[in-house]
Amino acid sequence: MSGAPDTSEPLLAYDGDCAFCQAAIDRIRRKAAPRIDAVPWQALPERLTAPHLSRLDREVLLFHNEAVHASGADALARFVGSSPARGYRLAAAALSLPGMRTCARRVYALVARNRQHLPGGAASCALPGCTDRGGW
Repeated sequence: MSGAPDTSEPLLAYDGDCAFCQAAIDRIRRKAAPRIDAVPWQALPERLTAPHLSRLDREVLLFHNEAVHASGADALARFVGSSPARGYRLAAAALSLPGMRTCARRVYALVARNRQHLPGGAASCALPGCTDRGGW
């Protein structure tokens, strides 16, 4: 990446130190080819990340014009929904329905808390302050 990312366009920030997170973003990029760029938050300017450090370690954030516009499952749905493929856009739109949104947020939180146990995950993926309770 050359220079600071342009946040005048939406930008998904994820934990670049987490192997599971990186693998998930890479898979979405390969399958859905979203139009929104995804960047490890560690590569973003401090002026953008400093106010959100506690959140950036726990969830993806969708920035636009240097403000957070969505987080967690909602941000991921927007990321996937920016795909040129109709099926991915429809799946993302379904996640915005009230019952589905609640379910997606709960699943996202469960995955985030346990990402070190998932394929591609490692001890370094564990969230700060989370203790290992023997899995899910």
